[in-house]
Amino acid sequence: MLYNKEERRPQIWFSAGHFINDIYTGFLNPIMPFIAERISISMPVATIILSCSHIFSSLFQPIFGYFADNMRKRALIFWGLIFTSIFISLAPTSNNIWLMILFIVLGSLGSSLFHPQSLGLISKFTTSDLSRNIGIFIACGTIGFSMGPLFSSAIAQYLGLSKMPILSIIGVFWAFMMFKMVPKFSNTASTKPHINLLEAFKDILSNRKLNILNLIALLKSLIQTSCSILLPFLWKSEGYTQFEIGSSLFAFLLFGGIASFLSPKFEKKIGTANVFYISMITTCPLMLLFMFTYKTAPVLSFVIYAIMGFVTMFATPVTMSMAQSVLPQYKSIIGGFINGFSWGIVAVAMSIIGYIAEATSIVPVLVVISFIPALCSFTVKFLFKETTT
Repeated sequence: MLYNKEERRPQIWFSAGHFINDIYTGFLNPIMPFIAERISISMPVATIILSCSHIFSSLFQPIFGYFADNMRKRALIFWGLIFTSIFISLAPTSNNIWLMILFIVLGSLGSSLFHPQSLGLISKFTTSDLSRNIGIFIACGTIGFSMGPLFSSAIAQYLGLSKMPILSIIGVFWAFMMFKMVPKFSNTASTKPHINLLEAFKDILSNRKLNILNLIALLKSLIQTSCSILLPFLWKSEGYTQFEIGSSLFAFLLFGGIASFLSPKFEKKIGTANVFYISMITTCPLMLLFMFTYKTAPVLSFVIYAIMGFVTMFATPVTMSMAQSVLPQYKSIIGGFINGFSWGIVAVAMSIIGYIAEATSIVPVLVVISFIPALCSFTVKFLFKETTT
């Protein structure tokens, strides 16, 4: 529970804003196979387009986090949400591939603006349990991300993609509400020292614990992104409808949001290291089970897929709160690295993975990918051997 009004009010607005922002970022994955068919592009090309979305919504987050840590204003969270809601809603309506890419890039940059400052302000306004508040914030975003496929696939199947832009009203409305309701902090921030970007990046990238946490975040992003981008193409080839695909992604991401919410509770009961181990190791056997069931027992395979969503995002709040505690003077920049930069690196890799999956087969590629976090789980023990660089 949030413990006082000064803390509760911004947490509610930031978490709800995260929920709404990430609804839009989850729009494209389930409907992209059908957009690709309409405008006659291949799976690898569609994967590159989706990768552009992740690159521009993620890779620049540390840079925007730097500006957020030095800013005396709350502007990034408002303009970020406005850009995300307007341009992502417009993207599926375009029949021109370059115009669609432009809309995706602008909308994704909006998401990249929103995340690091909101994460930094969650920490700024927290006076009680940071891990819990970050868990709630991340859970709201993940649940919002899970709702995106449900909304977009339902609209695509029953109303048509041309109706998608009307949903931008929700994000624009909430941005203006946050502008009115989120407390200002310019006066209290006037004594905060200016942060040097190069020095901040050097401190972060030379810190052993942060490097391990960034690696963990990157590997979990690899699992989530691969499952979210590639499996819709597999299911389309198996004859599933847009709404069925969207519902599957909804379950995967919803269970991830539930995991983010429950993670701080489990951390207190089983220990931080065990949260990391469970999240990194269990995806591999689950992916193997999915491989053997998606044709013969599709309902069971969807259940396994949803459980994969839970374990994949189980360690996300723990990763973020631990990372921000290492160098607390760089909260927004570190938030950009953990929540953004790792996703951007994965998005670059997805451009290659899409071609490999088309040339070979989607499910075996996912199985190989799921082995990587399990193999790298030995790094967790080094998080608890030292607290300095």
